[in-house]
Amino acid sequence: MEELTELADDRALLGRTSTAERVSDILRSRIAEGFFPPGTRLSEDSIGGALGVSRNTLREAFRLLTHERLLVHELNRGVFVRVLTVEDVEDIYRTRSLVECAVVRGLGSPPYAVEGIAGAVSDGRLAAREGDWKGVSTANIHFHRELVALAGSARTDELMRSVFAELRLAFHVVDDPQRLHEPYLARNHEILQALRAGDRDGAERLLAAYLDDSLEGLLGVYARRVTDGGEGAG
Repeated sequence: MEELTELADDRALLGRTSTAERVSDILRSRIAEGFFPPGTRLSEDSIGGALGVSRNTLREAFRLLTHERLLVHELNRGVFVRVLTVEDVEDIYRTRSLVECAVVRGLGSPPYAVEGIAGAVSDGRLAAREGDWKGVSTANIHFHRELVALAGSARTDELMRSVFAELRLAFHVVDDPQRLHEPYLARNHEILQALRAGDRDGAERLLAAYLDDSLEGLLGVYARRVTDGGEGAG
């Protein structure tokens, strides 16, 4: 299969010290990219062979990703990429609002280190001009990761890495990514401009409204897709 040939290319990332953590990093990235869509059953033999790792190593990687809520194990059926429920999506946005708005609210005195945020805004605009809406989605996630990184907290970064990975499971179910992501290109830029101006309170207000609108828009299509689309396990 072409997909497994591509996955085999990731074997070089494992290096000489192949570990379950490194395998889980590869699979997490592939799931986030939509390489393994929600509902996909993950074959131990195929993936283990493509990456050149033992069954035990792969099972430990699966366990780690199950703990991160990216995979789900079904008795006598195997391991699947998780399909989020509507309640899961709502909870993800609740967490995002609590953390992202708190990060902006807790910023000290300007100027703020917004270079990473500006780079994500530029990447999103470029991807949109090329009609690459998957790329726009990726740039948007990077925007929010860079926003969270302003807190300077490794623990917060780690928490939100998992949250954003889960969020992308929902994005991969949506059949019109342009409609979902395009409106937020301009809103990302507005938040960036507020931060550049040192307007922390204004940036927080923009972000809070942004997240509320994003949740409403996502749920409007997600619930219908999951219900009508007959998505797989999870």
